[in-house]
Amino acid sequence: MLTRIAILGLCLLAVGACGKGPIKLGKERIAFDGQNYRIRASSDRADRSMFAVAVRPVSASLQGAREAAVYGATGHCIKYYGTSDIAWTVGPDTDESALPISDDTLTYQGQCQE
Repeated sequence: MLTRIAILGLCLLAVGACGKGPIKLGKERIAFDGQNYRIRASSDRADRSMFAVAVRPVSASLQGAREAAVYGATGHCIKYYGTSDIAWTVGPDTDESALPISDDTLTYQGQCQE
């Protein structure tokens, strides 16, 4: 009987843990390059395919901020289009000297591809 209760408890714990994903775009933070970043994806409701992803604080690690921006963009495209294909306007291939960084925030822009 005790074994059944323990197994049931573990199953409920596992199912409860599955309900929360690794990231919610917005206020939740996630670590990249050992640093935590705030990731915010935004798009026009009329056309969710065109988006911008803002990541801060860049001063923690530029490499980590770049990775976090890609992660946020990928999450946005998967959420709205079910694919991670992105045509970047400003993104991971943009030269470091050309990155739009303002107020300790890095902004990537792109379009989700269907």
